[in-house]
Amino acid sequence: MLEGLHQIFNTFFNPGLIAHALPEILAVGLPNTLLLSAFASVIGIMLGLFVAAGLLSGHRGVHLPCRGYVDILRGLPHILTVYLIGQGLPLAGLSLFGGNTYGYAALAIGLIESAYFAEIFRAGFQSVERGQVEAGRSTGMSQLQVMLHIIIPQGARRVLPPLTGQFILVVKATSLVYLLGLTASQREMFAIAQDSAINNANLSPLTAAGLVYLALTVPMTYAVNAWDRRLRSGPSPRPIEAD
Repeated sequence: MLEGLHQIFNTFFNPGLIAHALPEILAVGLPNTLLLSAFASVIGIMLGLFVAAGLLSGHRGVHLPCRGYVDILRGLPHILTVYLIGQGLPLAGLSLFGGNTYGYAALAIGLIESAYFAEIFRAGFQSVERGQVEAGRSTGMSQLQVMLHIIIPQGARRVLPPLTGQFILVVKATSLVYLLGLTASQREMFAIAQDSAINNANLSPLTAAGLVYLALTVPMTYAVNAWDRRLRSGPSPRPIEAD
């Protein structure tokens, strides 16, 4: 019994291997994970805004392709999309980033996340009161002007918490890009931990990476939840001062 527990502990929580893996995970993997998350989020937000506008369009020729885009990217397994984009585009001769695998990795994750960002933006924009939209139309604004001056400014504030929450998922999604064969200097946390786990025939390096992921995502999750509750409850009333 004790021997079995020791074997389990040594397989997942070997202190020496965790201590050996952490420096490279923090020095190389963590910056690459955050940088890749930032690039993918920028791509996802830009495409998501465009697709969200299409989802709100009353023209079927615009709405249906955008709906299909969202349904397909949300329906496919993430790992399949990463592989199809990261490996498929270069094989098809579409060398958008030359031999830079990092660019394909950011694009693949950005495309996946754009479908989720699009739905977040759509829900936020649709939450803007109809009366304000109609008031803008009554002043002679075009549909584009109403979108730019009324819907987007008000909807953007309402979607900030879910957007931040989605960024947490982007951070975790970067672990999938190990499929694309990043160079040693480009490896994110999971790739570094996986290589170390294979070399040592032990999963403790993956535990080390998991601890760093938790250190990133758990505080962010609580912060997003608190932010969301604060926005929903509105500003706190000021205390009444006695004369």
